[in-house]
Amino acid sequence: MKILIVEDDYTLNNGIALSLNGEETLQAFSLAQARSLFDENIDLVILDINLPDGSGLDYCREIREKSGAAIIFLTANDMEIDIVTGLETGADDYITKPFSLMVLRARVNAIFRRKQGRERAENGGTGDSFSQGDFFFDFERMLFTVDGGPVELSKTEQKLLRLLVSNRGITLSREMLMERIWTDGAEFVEENALSVTMNRLRTKLPGIPVKTVYGIGYVWEKG
Repeated sequence: MKILIVEDDYTLNNGIALSLNGEETLQAFSLAQARSLFDENIDLVILDINLPDGSGLDYCREIREKSGAAIIFLTANDMEIDIVTGLETGADDYITKPFSLMVLRARVNAIFRRKQGRERAENGGTGDSFSQGDFFFDFERMLFTVDGGPVELSKTEQKLLRLLVSNRGITLSREMLMERIWTDGAEFVEENALSVTMNRLRTKLPGIPVKTVYGIGYVWEKG
């Protein structure tokens, strides 16, 4: 997931970025920087309200006019009316300071899961199944076919495939993929393990629309 952090406290901004290790993060310390960094591929904005060059509430309205990106307000404004205003402005969640980085990470993961569910529903996938062209994948039954013919995939290959199709159009970093596939300790996995798994997947599923984004990771291209 691509996340934009808009927070003028440098220490806190850096701390949030570190806590979201494995996700692609962009850091802005003002609204001007946030506007220059925002693009259509942003999935989530973590947004302070009180910023040196304006209000996060106004920026939230701007985002809502052009994007469906999720928004989490992260602010010291903790009055009930503040929370109601933030949510009615278009935010998906509202967290007050001081807060736990563990709780923030859990809230981000919850939004990530909801986004995956919506994308599966919108793109021919229902729950654990997905179809596109000659490909059909049923992750619950571990059934994978190409042009009607069955294909055997290892558990690691299935994890990689699921992450790719659940995030179509989004470039997934190698670090994020390593962390999510080898959950028992990606730091102990050989550096080329991901490349080997990807090559096997491409061999078994010839023609899958996965593009290598050099220096970053991989993306399942839409359409």
